Amino acid sequence: MTRIKICGITRVEDGLACAHLGADAIGLVFYPPSPRAVSVPAAQAIVAALPPFVTTVALFVNPESSDVETVLRSVRPDLLQFHGHETNAFCRQFGVRYLKALPVRTGAGLVQSASQYLDAAGLLLDTPTEAFGGCGEVFDWSLIPPVLASRCVLAGGLNAANVAAAIGQVRPWAVDVSSGVESAKGIKAADQIAAFIKEVRNADL
Repeated sequence: MTRIKICGITRVEDGLACAHLGADAIGLVFYPPSPRAVSVPAAQAIVAALPPFVTTVALFVNPESSDVETVLRSVRPDLLQFHGHETNAFCRQFGVRYLKALPVRTGAGLVQSASQYLDAAGLLLDTPTEAFGGCGEVFDWSLIPPVLASRCVLAGGLNAANVAAAIGQVRPWAVDVSSGVESAKGIKAADQIAAFIKEVRNADL
């Protein structure tokens, strides 16, 4: 069964909608330039409202160690996600399982980059962009080597219209969506979340 992460949650009601509609995880963005960034108090409220067995992921882009530690103490996410140029040593220093986002430009380059993060819980494969994700654009899925598919979280421009095709081609461990289920930046639409999850489940049949 393909796991589903809904990223860029900024409101309690959106986090609850994700949980009740069947998402496995939600992402909380701690990167101030992002239109989907949340404050620590907002993240605490979202996490406190969630029912059990929904994984919470805290996303950072080239953070200071102290910023990550603050979120770990205050929000207590289940996973960390690093979306910038963080090294393996930086990612692993916190003693918490993490995802490392990698931009997909070439298959050979991707394997080389992935080899630097062998202890990551998974690799989030995304569209190359100067904005560190959230661009809503799809990349060439054929660039993903089969050897990486089983541990990859596929991102980059996914929505209800293309996620089944993506799963059929890549067979990733999980899919990650943000702008593809929004009515506005940072505002999720329950009907779009439901449609996305339905297409993922249909692709698993």
